[in-house]
Formats: sequence, C-alpha cells, structure tokens
Amino acid sequence: MGYGVPELVLEANGRTWTLDPSRSYALGRDPQGDLVFDDARVSWRHATISHQGRGWVLDDHGSTNGTFVRGRRVQQVELGAGTTVHLGNANDGPRLNLSGAAAPVATPAAQAARTQAPPAQAPQAQVAQAQAPQVPQASPPQQPQQPHQSQQPAPHLPHLPHQQGPGSGAAGAPPVHGDRSPTTFHQFALGRVMRIGRALENDLVVSDLQVSRNHAEFHATPDGRMEIRDLGSHNGTYVNGQPIDKGGVRLLGPADIVGVGHSTFRIVGDRLEEFVDTGEVSFSARHLTVTVDGGKQILKDVSFGIPEKSLVAVIGPSGSGKSTLLKALTGYRPANQGEVLYDNRDLYKQFAELRQRIGLVPQDDILHKELTVKRALKYAAKLRFPADTTRQERQARIDEVLRELKLDIHKDKKVTSLSGGQRKRVSVALELLTKPSLIFLDEPTSGLDPGMDRDVMQLLRSLADDGRTVLVVTHSVAELAICDKLLVMAPGGSVAYFGPPGEALNFFGYDSWADVFSAFENYRDYDWAGRWKGSQHYQMYAADLDAVAPQSVPTPPMQALKPPKPQGWLSQFVTLVRRYTSVIASDKGFLALMVILPAVLGAVSLLIDADKGLLPNPANPQTGRIVPNGTATTVLLILAVGACFAGAANSVRELIKERVIYERERATGLSRSAYLMSKVFVLGMITVFQGLLVGVIGFSSREIPAEGLVLGKLTMLELSIPIMALGFTSMMFGLIISSLVKTAEKTMPLLVMFAIIQVVFTGCLFALNGTVGVNQFSYLMPSRWAVGAAGATLDFNRISPPADAGGDDPLWEHTVAAWGMDMAALIVLGVICGFFVARFLRRHEPEVMRK
Repeated sequence: MGYGVPELVLEANGRTWTLDPSRSYALGRDPQGDLVFDDARVSWRHATISHQGRGWVLDDHGSTNGTFVRGRRVQQVELGAGTTVHLGNANDGPRLNLSGAAAPVATPAAQAARTQAPPAQAPQAQVAQAQAPQVPQASPPQQPQQPHQSQQPAPHLPHLPHQQGPGSGAAGAPPVHGDRSPTTFHQFALGRVMRIGRALENDLVVSDLQVSRNHAEFHATPDGRMEIRDLGSHNGTYVNGQPIDKGGVRLLGPADIVGVGHSTFRIVGDRLEEFVDTGEVSFSARHLTVTVDGGKQILKDVSFGIPEKSLVAVIGPSGSGKSTLLKALTGYRPANQGEVLYDNRDLYKQFAELRQRIGLVPQDDILHKELTVKRALKYAAKLRFPADTTRQERQARIDEVLRELKLDIHKDKKVTSLSGGQRKRVSVALELLTKPSLIFLDEPTSGLDPGMDRDVMQLLRSLADDGRTVLVVTHSVAELAICDKLLVMAPGGSVAYFGPPGEALNFFGYDSWADVFSAFENYRDYDWAGRWKGSQHYQMYAADLDAVAPQSVPTPPMQALKPPKPQGWLSQFVTLVRRYTSVIASDKGFLALMVILPAVLGAVSLLIDADKGLLPNPANPQTGRIVPNGTATTVLLILAVGACFAGAANSVRELIKERVIYERERATGLSRSAYLMSKVFVLGMITVFQGLLVGVIGFSSREIPAEGLVLGKLTMLELSIPIMALGFTSMMFGLIISSLVKTAEKTMPLLVMFAIIQVVFTGCLFALNGTVGVNQFSYLMPSRWAVGAAGATLDFNRISPPADAGGDDPLWEHTVAAWGMDMAALIVLGVICGFFVARFLRRHEPEVMRK
C-alpha cells in the first residue's frame, strides 16, 4: 500500500483481498473481472471499487438490480472499515465485507484464477504450449505469433452438460440457466394454488408481455405431488422445453422445469424457484456437422462458446458455411450432428420454447418499406404479443424500443425513406420488441458505406453491453476490433480461428485480412482446421468444448415442435389483412395501375367491330345455315386474356417479395394458412373488382341477349361473373409462380408464358372439342372454363359453331347445368392452386417446424 493510504481489506466469495490503491477492481458476472459473482441478480459489469483522492469509492454502473448499503440502493458510496455492501438484493444478495485488517497481497490474475478457474480452466501458465503448424504463404513463410501465455486470462466457456454446481437445485435436476442461482424464491402454502400471469391479481406476477394475463397455475394433487395447469395461454406453457396442450395439465417430477415467457420455474421441496432470463446468457455450439445429399459435408465439426453479454463476429470467404452455420445456430436447419446450447439448454430439443428468446435479423429487411416505422412495429407487435395484450401495453413497448435505438425522431417516416443504416435499426427494433436474449444478424452492413457500417456495429456493441448476446455474420472487417470474439470460417465449413479479434492476424501470420482471404482461396486444400486445433489459441478458447464427445441429434416428435401461436387464427388473419391493406393503400402507383390496367384491357375490346353485337347472325336465306359471329369469340378472347393477365400480375410478386418477412414471422408463430388467406382475400377483392370493370366495359356497348341462363335479365352481370372468376383463379396461379421462383426477376417471363398459354386454350382460336389430348389438357386452364361459362350464356354453339368433326362443345351448351359446371371447375382450380401454394410455402419455413 502507498504511504498515507488506509489499508482496506475486502472479503467476498470466502476469500480476502488487500486492495491496491493504484488500480481499480471490477465487480460483476464478467469472468474477466476481478471479483466474479455467479449470481443472476448481479449484472455483467455491476460496479467498480477504486481509490479516489481521500478514500475508497464504489461506483454502480447502472446495474439492473442495484447495489445496496444498509438496505438502501446507492449509485456511489464511500467505503471504509465496517462497511457491508450487497449486490443485486438488499437482503440476500452477494455480500462484500470491508475491514482494515491486513491480508496477504495477491495479484489480481492469481486471485481470479484461484477463486474462479475450475480444474478444466487452469491458468494458462499451466497449459502446455502446442506448436501451431506453419500457414502456407504466398510470400516467404512466417510463423504465427503466439501471445504470451502469462498475460492471457483463462477463457470462460459455458458449463458442460449435466454439470452440477452450487445452486443447481435438487439432486439429479437438469441445470437451469447455466447453473445460476435462482432469481427469486416463492414459498408454497399447503393446499394453496399458485397462479402465474401478467395481471396484478395473480399470486405470482410476471411483468413480461410474452406472458398472458392469466397464464398458468401450480397446484397440489391429493397424493402430495405438484402439477402445472395451462390456463389457455397464448404463447404456451412448457415443461422441459416442450409445450403442453392449451388448457392442459402436466404432472411434475422433481427434475422438471416449467417455462413461462422469459421465466423458468422449478419445484424444490415446498418452495418454487424462479429463474428470470435477463438476457445475459451463454451460448455454445459443439461439434456441429451438416451433411447434404450425397454425403457432402458443408459444415464440419464446428465448436465455439460465446460468453454472456458479448458481441461475436463470424467472417469467412464464400463457401465457408457461414449461412449454413447461422441456420444451424438458430434452429432453422438443425445440424445432422452436434448440439447447440442456449445457456446449457439444448436448442433443438427445446426449440418450441427457446425460439421466443432468439432474435434473427436477416440480410434483407424484415418489414414492409411502404409503412411508417411506427406502423410497421405496431403490426409486428400485434402479431407477436399475446391476444390479451392491450394497445397501451404494446405502444409502450414500441416507444421504449424506439427510444433505445434512437429511432423516435424517425417513427413517422416511411421505412423506404430511411438510410440503409436506419432501416437496419428498424429491423433490429422489430426483433427487440419481444426482448430476446440472443440476437443473430446476417450481413447487417451489406451495401452500407463505411460510416453506416461503423454505426451499425456500434449499435450491436451497445446491444451487447446492455445485457444481450449478439452474433453477427459479416463480410466487413473494418470494425472487428469492437467485438469480444471473432470466429473465422475456412473453405469447406470448418473453424480456422476463434478468439479475440486483436490476435487473429498474428495467428494467421498476415498483415491484413485481404491476405488471409487470399490464402484461403489459394490454399483451399490446406488443413486450416487441423492448424487451428494444433494451436495454443485452441487450447485457450475451444478445447473445453471439444472435450465433449459429438452426438447425433435425436429428433423430438414433430408435433412437439409445433409451437403455440400468440394470436388465434382469426386475430392473425384480421391483423394481416389490415397490414396488407395499409401496404397497398400507401402505394399510389399500384392503386392507379389497379384501375387503369383493367380499364385499358376492357377498352381494347371496343376496337373490335364496335358496331356489332354478341348475338347470333341471321341464317343465310339460300343455305339456311347460321353465319358465324366471329366478333363474339374475338371480344371474349380479349376480355379473357385481359382478366388472366391482370389477375396473375396482381399476385405474381407478392410472395417472393415478402419471403424473408414470412420466414421470420413463421418462426415466431405466424399461421401459414392465415397468412395465405390474407393474401387471397385482399388480392381476391382487388381482382374481382378488376374483372367486373373489364366485363362492364367490354359488354356494356355490345348488344347482348335480353335474358341470361341463371340471372335472368341481369345478363351483363352473368357474363361478367366468369371474367371475375377467371381473374381470381389466375391470381391463384400467380401465387403458385410467386411461391416457386427464387428471385422476383423470374416472375415476369413466367407471367407472359402463362398469359400466352391461356390465349391458346380458350377455345376461341380453334376448336378444342374432339382434339384428343389437347382438349383434355385444356381442362387445366382457367381460361377454358371461363370462356365456356360465358359461351354458354351467349350460346356459342349457335353463334360460332365448331367447324371441326368434334361437333358442339359441351362446355358451351346453352344450359344452366353447363354454366354451373364451368363455374364449379373454375372454383375447383382455384382451390387446388391454394393447396399447392400452401405446400410450396412450407419450403420457406424453419426445417424444425415443418409438419
């Protein structure tokens, strides 16, 4: 100790330290800190003790649960002999005792190693150096520089599976939240029911918008055992990660874990232990291997661990498996071998529950650019939060997220008017609505200039500092220094490096990342994974994870992977219809085209023999035969093609342009059928209106029969109904195209091809009846049946009798039965198209959710 400075001795964790006034001491759950507390109530970087001028001072760094002295929460307090400080809770939080008695002085690194490092994480001075193989060089060979071992702290990795520790609860119980101590205890009274929910009248109030107002309840059975009963919750009640039926009951064993929103409960004796997921979670991947058809491995034995509250970047050349890794880590495409652990819980086995705690921001924006920021978030909140969430609760959460991301000044702007960096912030804001603990981002800086690149990476840094674990896949290497860890993927899908970003270039032995990526390209057959596993960095940052043997992923029953939906089907449908209507209404160009296109198509038919009607011509007085009225078939051909083109054009881009949005929303509980029906309903209304407009314009100036077959004197309406139905069925065909293509650019050629095929098979150009094969194939074409229905009303077999040997066309028979059959066939074709669209949509869902 320096002269004149009073000695201060700190006692915590069963150890004592004599504090050195020349340095400060970091307190918290950060394993790299000086005093580490494995308690969920303590923040990651909770407080700092330092000597300031005349005495010792403790500064709280805005901790979540606070710092307490004599029962009062403090932000800063002077310390002296006899002071007692509690972290996280005024009564039973971790305690620091200060005194003036001397104690043996130890270096902080040695103290942290003795108090924190388990045998598997011995100080690095005791780890045998492993000589790394030399990296292939285009220039003279260089040996990768190895960091000095005594300066490198022992890495903190997530606990191994089934590892028991203090506070792990009942013997044999699976670890909860990485073996953390319970956040809160609740005492059971004999025979009492304990109800859980968001409403204040519950026995256990959970302030979490993912929880229903009256969510579930614990109660005892006559034989003294406990059971959990779901009360019709919207986001579900889970036992060991698997949802129980809505309104169902599950008997609980001593090792069972109950999940409600972000809270997890376990019964130990006569009390209920609650673990609250505050966001500071560890995450690890172990021996992930992905094999595609043919046995080719595109991801090879990938293992790494992410500490709590950290920012990790993933980089690598094309073909290194970054996208495959992201899908495996999020559960979208589970690995064939290995496991992903979310705070020591198997993500694949418990995906139904843990999906609510994971946010994913794809490379493309996951919002409708035509909406304002506030409205886009409003619809997202409506879909993701339980149906019993009030408008005020949703709005409060939206405002909170907008303030956190500094978007409140842009909330009334359309998303399309924002800069690239601001749009990415809105995508992040959408994910933050549900308070995910783990956030993945895929190429968030793609296409951004260096300034926006830096802004986005600093945003991710702040998200991690606020208590979340963030993993970002990126091609940009300009801002890697602000990350806590860096994962470098080698060609072929293996790990080439994992550790601090500042040591990565020295590890590879190059001066720039351009040189590293060139080496990857020039030496694709080099064993980069073998070099990594033979290095000292591997021993420091990944060896503990690889000590666990790889294991195949047992697939849970598929029904168990079907997560509950936060909203009922009808509620989702109404919200989706309102959102889609808002998107269309905000697009003035589409609204204008919606009216102009059918009007032009209908008007074109007026140019065909404008003075001729659609009635049979008089019979030839010499032959007695009716002269064919070619005008009728030509007009109907034009109107049918117009309806086909307008209907398909309305929908041919709708699914492909929202594919990324659908994939993400489906993972959060969106109903596939509700989504599809919202498209069918809105587009159907537009298309039917357009068909009516085409029909009215095309038929209004022509002489038509005074009476129809079905609607009597409403002949114009009877003729327009097949045109409207044709537009609707064509719209369904457009949805099939939109669900099949991979890019929006491919839709236009297919649209043109679809329209041309409909022209050929209307039956107006040549007789189809009697043409074997061709006639039967024409039954798959909606234009064939629509022209048939209109032809039945106009009696085409008289107006334009087929000249071929096939005789009268049965689809044109002037009978109610023929008209009804034609219309029924149109409806059946539309329904069949809807079935196929639903099946094709299934391909764009997380694989683990496909039923």
